[in-house]
Amino acid sequence: MARRVVVRRHGGPEVLEIEEYDPPPPGPGEVRVRHTAIGLNFIDVYFRTGLYPPPQLPFTPGFEACGVVEEVGEGVDFLQVGQRVAYGTGPLGAYCDVRTMPAEVLVPIPDSIPDEVAAAMMLKGMTVRYLLRRTYEVKPGDWILFHAAAGGVGLIACQWAKHLGAVVIGTVGSDAKAELARAHGCDHPINYSREDFVARVEALTGGEKLPVVYDGVGRATFLKSLDCLRPLGLMVSFGNASGPVEPFDIGLLAKKGALFLTRPTLFVYTRTRELLLEHARDVIEVVASGVVRIEIGQRFPLDQVAEAHRALEARRTVGATVLLP
Repeated sequence: MARRVVVRRHGGPEVLEIEEYDPPPPGPGEVRVRHTAIGLNFIDVYFRTGLYPPPQLPFTPGFEACGVVEEVGEGVDFLQVGQRVAYGTGPLGAYCDVRTMPAEVLVPIPDSIPDEVAAAMMLKGMTVRYLLRRTYEVKPGDWILFHAAAGGVGLIACQWAKHLGAVVIGTVGSDAKAELARAHGCDHPINYSREDFVARVEALTGGEKLPVVYDGVGRATFLKSLDCLRPLGLMVSFGNASGPVEPFDIGLLAKKGALFLTRPTLFVYTRTRELLLEHARDVIEVVASGVVRIEIGQRFPLDQVAEAHRALEARRTVGATVLLP
């Protein structure tokens, strides 16, 4: 019997239960994958709590994992049994040791990238790819602000943005996280527990402020992030780690400099197989070449998934977290 995590009602980490189940054989266009590592992401918390409604209750969380193809369904000619694959765009259901899923979301992984790295890099790495290369195309000499710079997405973003020639400012919650961010390409880490990041941005830029702010934190940082932007700057709100952004009068964007605001999602930027592979290939390239190091700060057995969620929500994690089946 295979095992999976099930959420039967929305709530805290205690609603994450382990159950045994029989994965169905793959149908047309599907494969069965045995997971070797599973990525943990804040979006999993959003679905657990009900901030993002799942398709139904009960459901199995998780969008990101690495594994080996065990069986191939009819019509799948681009994958084969025994092949290492990874995914980062779902569908929901990654918190398990074996699953049957659409083949079109799977990406072959080269032998040079270990399983845990592959499981931790797909959702987060492709998120960084669209943020830096599509939502706002970072250019040499750009000054940017990236919140939660010591998190799984943040550490990838700092390295990639630095590789693109940007000057990277990042917010963090402790001096230890500041040093970690600095070691991964963040030029100016700001410990928000001791410093006003708006004042620091103004000082660093000589009052010029920034062309773009990347904010995956949400409620706690959103309004102050607007104050970090120069006229016609772009506010990229891509997550809600501190809670959803409260409704506001859009006239505020005019008052603060005719600012632009976008709320992008990975699932739109990778909505076709072609777009998915475009993003995944770039992530694989920067990781395989050493431009980006995937920092795995925590590993939890699958049956300790509730503790993994507690650690993530309490800001007790650095870098990426993986669950091990």
